[in-house]
This record gives sequence, structure tokens and C-alpha cells, in this order.
Amino acid sequence: MSTSYGSDHINLSSGDFRGQVVGKQVNHHYSARKVDWPVRVGAIPEQAGHYQHRAIADQLDTALNSFGTVVLRQVLSGTGGVGKTQLAARHARALARITDSGSRVDVLVWANAASREQITFAYAQAAQQLFTTVPENPEDAAQLFLTWLQDPNKHQDRRWLIVWDDLADPTMVKDLWPPHDQPHGRVLVTTRRRDHSLSTQGRRLLDVDIYTPDEAHAFLTHALNEADVPHNTEELVDLAHTLGFLPLALGQAITYMAELGMRCTDYLQLFRDRVRILGEVFPDWETHTPLAATWELSVQQADTFSPKGVARPMMGLIALLDGSGIPERVLTAAAVLAYLAFYRTRNPATPAPTKPATSPLTAHEARTALASLHRLNLITRTTPPLDPGETEPTDILVGAHQLVQRATREHAATQPTRKSVWALGDALLEVWPEIELNTTLVQLLRDNTTALKNHGASQTESTRDWLWETGGHIVLFRFGLSLGQTGQVGTTVKYWEDMTAETQKRMGNKQPSALIARANLAYWVGISGKPSKSVKMFQDLLTDQLEILGPDHPSTLMTMANLANMIGRTGNFHAALDGFKKVLIKQEYTLGSNHPYTFSTLANIASTCRQLGRFSEALDVYKRLLHEMPKTLGSNHPETLSTRANYAYWHGETGNPARAESLSKELLPDQLRILGPNHPDTLTTRANITLWRGQAGNPSEAAQASERLLNDRMRVLGPEHPDTLTTRGDLAHWRGQSGDQSGAVSAYLDLLTDRLRILGSDHPDTLATRSRLAHWQGKAGNPARAAISFEELLADRLRVLGPDHPHTLATRHNLADWTYKSGDAAKAMELLKDLVRDRERLLGLDHPEAQRSGSLLRRWQDELSDT
Repeated sequence: MSTSYGSDHINLSSGDFRGQVVGKQVNHHYSARKVDWPVRVGAIPEQAGHYQHRAIADQLDTALNSFGTVVLRQVLSGTGGVGKTQLAARHARALARITDSGSRVDVLVWANAASREQITFAYAQAAQQLFTTVPENPEDAAQLFLTWLQDPNKHQDRRWLIVWDDLADPTMVKDLWPPHDQPHGRVLVTTRRRDHSLSTQGRRLLDVDIYTPDEAHAFLTHALNEADVPHNTEELVDLAHTLGFLPLALGQAITYMAELGMRCTDYLQLFRDRVRILGEVFPDWETHTPLAATWELSVQQADTFSPKGVARPMMGLIALLDGSGIPERVLTAAAVLAYLAFYRTRNPATPAPTKPATSPLTAHEARTALASLHRLNLITRTTPPLDPGETEPTDILVGAHQLVQRATREHAATQPTRKSVWALGDALLEVWPEIELNTTLVQLLRDNTTALKNHGASQTESTRDWLWETGGHIVLFRFGLSLGQTGQVGTTVKYWEDMTAETQKRMGNKQPSALIARANLAYWVGISGKPSKSVKMFQDLLTDQLEILGPDHPSTLMTMANLANMIGRTGNFHAALDGFKKVLIKQEYTLGSNHPYTFSTLANIASTCRQLGRFSEALDVYKRLLHEMPKTLGSNHPETLSTRANYAYWHGETGNPARAESLSKELLPDQLRILGPNHPDTLTTRANITLWRGQAGNPSEAAQASERLLNDRMRVLGPEHPDTLTTRGDLAHWRGQSGDQSGAVSAYLDLLTDRLRILGSDHPDTLATRSRLAHWQGKAGNPARAAISFEELLADRLRVLGPDHPHTLATRHNLADWTYKSGDAAKAMELLKDLVRDRERLLGLDHPEAQRSGSLLRRWQDELSDT
């Protein structure tokens, strides 16, 4: 897919120079939207049955309800199962129920705090409801939201409450704490940690312990009365004491007793029998052993409900995922249904299923099993609030307490197995969308994949080991591809570095999975701005693939194509074209002329021909693609649409911007219909329409369109995405073309500052920005400064890229041009004569750039002869 300009040349062209920028540097591009108050983010956990009021709740009410005064950030600390989340949820629900605009909480964010990523994603969702444009990268959106919280001029003293539930590592979120000095803002955190930092810097640490005897008695009395279960004071005292006054264990016991109409004495007999058995199963549980026993009794009972034998293996699957939010569709996917049908509990004491164990299980039956687990207080099922623009919720989210998950994983009947781990990996893949438009769902899938990788499986093995059996589960690789689509290039490179190291450690350097990981790493290294390093990596990979897979294997051919691509990124287009043509011959022979890989190579050949100025050859390839691709892939296939975009771009490059704009406008409605308005290709077509509109003589319209596009690219791709940076350059250019040359200089200076800090001085994008800055310095009335800047840039490009790179040659042209304009015609003539000779030698007499330099030389000669 072609992109908008980024070339060093004075005229715009198809070069794509990319880089990164810190979100804080461009906050002025974010405009507030008309907000539909109140803003609600995150699913507040449902209230546990028979909620028991506690004295600490009154302390919270006093501190958190006094809006208008500055209060400390409240941190609830305690061991698992004591009810911290329930206390926080009770308070959040109470505030959420207030609807009066004068006293309500206008922004309420409930964030699962088990990882930094989950907090930043919740912040991003809040930002989406407050601003017209928000970067998709949660880290950038988080900073935007925090800026809003910290600035009364932005939030206009609206009340807000931020809840972090189950903070796992305070050291990882130091920069994400909401402000504590805002009288209209409140912060509530639950955690099992007691770090000293949680009681400093405006934070108040509150200990949450097990029930007091009075609280336990009140809880049990109310619950058993409501369930109409006979009891006496002595029984209640015995039950509370035996279960260690642990709220979570008491809640499960009460639910079980109410379900079966069982007296306390009968339950305690079952419980004590089970504790004697479980003592060997949970050797490390210490004071939490009561929870393990109540859990086991509840799971056993849920397993007797219809469909019989399904609840227990379902609980085993839930224990391996992210207990803060599992999309229900994952637990009803075909892979899970097949697993549950085969591994449903075979318990001689339980009546046999009415159908064979291997008969298909329906999604409705799986949901019924989830309802059974929910009925016994083992899981939660919540419906999250709608994301902006959604008409239906993303999914019902299944949750489970960490202690419940731990008990499940450590019990012999529900501990992880290779089959359960792979079934979940298959289910995640099944649900994962090919085109990632629903960012909330995809974020949940990444969270759950991370949980699946990290949870222990047995005493001697781990799910991470199981996921790596037989070369590694595909979900590990799908995760990396998804990460790449977020535009977080650095994070993606790190992921593939880890994947490559893992595959090499487990299976050596030449197994198929290792080769795939190496290929992805090499690709993202190139995308990160290191094409020369990528070329070396692909060359090494190709050597191994030729030896292991052979010259005609599709993976070998793909590496040959990627190698040619990276060679082209270094500026050696002739070698790249030769490489693509060699790949094409092999692909047509082994895969066929209509294979998608063959089409991809043809598209690369056309693009490289354009770079070399061989426009008629590029046109022939595009015509072939436009004829063959719809017949094979269909007219709505993304690659077909991409070919149409590139064909339109060809017209612009050959001097017909009006035709290019027309074709792009014809394409855009189809992309909007098929890909959606936020797909990167749709946004790129908008960028190209802007480009051709500007080149056709409408720079003001192009500037306005670039600003709109920049807002959308920031919202969808994030300010660090390469395409967003390209659009910042576009906007600066068109403002300059519209007459604001000093504004263009200022914008390019800002962009250069960002790229120097993030990418370094030798990155191609940094060098390209220096070129554009020098050009506009000259346009702004300082040709001598432009000449000096191009001379300094030339020295660096010779060192970094070499003398024959197209960008080096372009810098020489621009240096000669501004030297002439600064008044040194003799020096400029010598510079340009040398350049014309080199361009004709390297590119040929007919190449547009050779002709451009030659034409300029002849014009100067004519001007000087006239004088």
C-alpha cells in the first residue's frame, strides 16, 4: 500500500519515512468532544450474595464522599479473600447510582490493576469518551487521560473516581497514579501488597482483615435466614471459626448450604472430611486451606448440575486465563466445546451423562455450565459498559478470584494438562479476528494469552512448556502479529527477540518455529529503521532455509521476497528488483501464477519499478494484477483493494494527480465498507487523496485534510505509529505550501526533536526530517541556512547510506539548488554537473530524477549565458 509523501525532494513523492513521537509532545492536536456524561469505564464486580457491612466501609465513605476537599488516595491492603474488591465495588456502585448532575460522579473508571497494560487500557477507554481523537496505543492515551485529571481547566471541577483493583506491582505503575491534590477527584486501590510507597505521596494505607466474630455472625445470620436454613448461635460460631472468618470461604459455604438446604453441622462434617483429604493436595496453602475445601465442595456440586460433568473441567479452563476478564466467547469456542465434551467429569457417584462423553457439546450447554459455576459463587459474569461507538457490548466477561483460580490449578482433578492448555490456545485463535478492529476484544485476548503463558501447570511442568510442545502453539505467534498491528514497533521487536531466544533454547536455530520467529524478528528490525541489519538477518535465515526446507519451499520464497524488500529499503532498488523477479519465477512455477504470494511479489515488482522510474513496466504489472486478483481473491479482498490504491498512486507519480485523486476517491467508499474507517489502509487512501489534492494546486485544502487525518491516525494508530509521524510531516508541508513557511519550519523542528530523541541521529526518518526542515528554511527566506543544512546532511548521508543511495543523490541535488539560490552559482554548477553524471550512470538517462537534475543544469546554463 502506498503512503503519502516523505521524500527528500522538493516535489512530493512516494517515499515513506517513518518514526516515533512521544504523546505528550502533540497533546495540542487532541480536541475535547461533546461528552455524554457520565463517563463509565470498566465492569464493576457484582455484589456478592448477602453482602456484609463492615466498619472500614464507613471510613471509606467519610473519606471518599467529601467531594470539594482534598483527601488522600485510599489503598485497601489485605490477603486474598478478605473482601477488598467487594468493599471497593460497593463504594463504586453507590457513587455510580447517583444520577443528579449536581452531585454525581461524572467519570468513574474501574481498572483491573494486575498489570500495567490493563490500567493503561482502561485509561484509554476513558480518554476515548472525553476526546474526539485518541491514540490507540494505551500508553499514550493514558497520559492524555492523566493530563485531563490533573488540569481543572480541562475537567472543569467535575467529580471523578478512579479504582484500581488488585494492584500487583506498585513499582510498575509509578507514573500512572491519578493526582491526589484534586478536591473533586478520588482514588481507591485494592492490593495484597504492603509496600512502604503505598503509604506515602498522598496515599493512605488501610488494612482489610478477615471478618470479626461479630461481622461473621451477622453475615451468617442474615444469609441463612434469607435461605431459610435452620441454625443456632453455636453452629454459626463453629462455622465461622472453622472457616477462619475468611469472607470468600464463608460466602462459598453459604451458597452451597442454601443450594442444598443443608444445616451448618452437616456442612461442617463434609468440610472437615474434605480438609483431611485436601491437606496433601494443597501443602502450601497455610491459612487459606479452608478456601480450598469450600471451593472443592462447591465445584463438586456444580458438576452435578446439567449438563452433568461439565462445570469441573470448565473451571479448570477458567483457572488458566485472566480472572479479571475472560470473553465468554472464548469459553464457548469450538475448541473448548470439544475439550469439555471429551473431558467432562467421569465420577462414579454422579449419574452418567445422557449422551456419550464424546458427543458434541453446544455453546448453550457451555453457558449453562458457566451459570452453574456462577450459581455456586465460583465465578462472576458481568456485562461491561459499551465502548464509544458500540451499540452492543463486546462480550459477557467471566471473572474468577485469584484464590479460586489457584485452588483449581493445584487440585488434582482440575490442574492444567497439555490438552486443556492447547484447547484454550486453539479457542483464543478461533476468536481472534483477522482484522483487528475491536480493540477491547483484542486487548482481552492478549491479556488472556499472557495469562495462559504464565500460569503454572503442575509440579514439574508449566503451561509455557506445554505451549512450546511440537514447535510452539500458533497463539504465541498470533500474539506477536497482533502486537505489531498496534504500531508499538519497539515492543514488537522485543517480543520477537524473546520468541527467537525461546525457540533457539528449546529446539535450536533451524527448526520450523525457530525459523518463523527469526523471520518475524528480521522483518520488525527492518521496520524499526535498521534495514541493513535486517538484510543480514534475512541472508542468514535464507542460508538455513535453503539447507533445511529447500529452494522451492513457500517459507524460503517468502524470505527471498522479504530480503529483496529490505534491500530496497537500503536504497538499492536495482538489486531489490532483481531479487523480486527471481522470487516471481520460482513462485509461478511452484505456487502458480494466481497464488496470493505470487500477487504480493508482483505488487513489490511494480512498486520497485516505480522507484526506478520504469513507469510503463509498473503499469503492465498493475494491469495484470487488476485483471487477475479479483478473479482469484475477489473484488473485496484487502489485497485487491491495495492494488487499486497503488494503481491510483501510479497515476500521480506519472504526472496525473487529478486521475490519481479520482481513482482514490472511487476506492475509498469500498474500503470504508469492507475494512472500516479506522483501518490503516483506509486512512492511507485518505492521505493519498490529500496528497493529490495538494499537488493539483489546493494546498490549503490539503492542509485541512491532513489535520483531520492526523487526528484520526492519532486516535486509531497512536502518535508513535509511523503513519502518524508521516502525517505530521504532511501537515507541516502543506501549511508551508499554503504560505506559512515559518510555521512549516517550526513544525519540522518539533518533529526533528522527537525523532532525534527517540530514533537517534542516524535513523533514516531523522535524516529525512532534516532534509524537509532545510528545504523550508530556504523557503522561509534563508537560502544560505538551507545550503549549510544540506551540506551537513550530505556528510551524514554519505556516512550512513553511502554515495549511491537515492537519498544521498537527492541531498546532493538539494544542496546544489540552495547553493545556487544563496548566490554561489559557480559552486552550484560544479555540484550539479557531478550529480547529473552520477545519476545518469546509476539510474539511466531516462530516469525522472536524472532528467530533473539535467533539466535544472541546462536552465542554469541558460540563465548564466544570458547574463
